[in-house]
Order: sequence, then structure tokens, then C-alpha cells
Amino acid sequence: MIDFGKLGQLKEMMQQAQQMRGEMEQKLSTTVVEGAAGGGLVTVKMNGRKELLKLTIDPANVSGSLTSSDVEMLQDLIIAAVNDAGRKVDVAVKDTLQSSMGAMLGGLKLPDGE
Repeated sequence: MIDFGKLGQLKEMMQQAQQMRGEMEQKLSTTVVEGAAGGGLVTVKMNGRKELLKLTIDPANVSGSLTSSDVEMLQDLIIAAVNDAGRKVDVAVKDTLQSSMGAMLGGLKLPDGE
């Protein structure tokens, strides 16, 4: 026999989950982290969706005539800064999930996945 009361509860839980998903998407869009490399020569800003928002190269440290090795180093620093920001997004997302889901899970911790 089908318990329609439990189906109603399940439907309500699914609606809550969809609402929470929407809230998480909003938080990810508004979460911004900054990554840096080369002692601040290259900095990047990235949102929680790992979309690169801004790239800054400190002009005080860049000469007018770059050699090919300078360009290669600059490219490596950009990659490092983007990766640094990506790691920070992962931490921010985990923290946001922990706080958002904590109340729903009754204080249980999410696994680290490590």
C-alpha cells in the first residue's frame, strides 16, 4: 500500500533540495577568491564556478621589452595564479557546503573526499 503522506514528504524534501541548489548556485556566483604568483606579479580573481574574472600583471615589474624567456615565465606565473585561485575556490565551496548542509544534516560533517 502506498503511503501518500510519505510521498508528500518526499516531494517537499525534493523542493527544499532544489531551493538549496539554487541558493548554492547564487553563492558560487558571488564568491570571489584571489590567487597570486610570483610574489604578486600576477594576480587573478575567480568566482566559485571557477570562472576567471580578472587577470592583473603588475606593470612595475614588467619591462618594455620582454624576452621569450620572460614571456614563458609570465605564462607559467599566470597558470600558477589561476591554479592557486582554483584551490581557494575548492576550499570556499567546501566551507559553504558545510555551513549550508550542516543544519539540514543535523550537524553531521560532509566527508573530506581526501
